[in-house]
Amino acid sequence: MYANDCFALMGSMGWMGWLMPLSVMLLLGLGIATLVKYLFTSRRSREDRS
Repeated sequence: MYANDCFALMGSMGWMGWLMPLSVMLLLGLGIATLVKYLFTSRRSREDRS
C-alpha cells in the first residue's frame, strides 16, 4: 500500500521525484561506506602502533 502511494507521488513529480530519493540513497550509502572504512582503518592503525 505505502509503496504504491510513494511510486504514484514520484511519478507525478516527474524527473525530480526520481532524482531526489536516488540521491538521498546514494549519499546515505556513501556515508555508511565512509564510516565503515574509517572504523576498520582506525582499528588496523591502532594494532600497528601497539
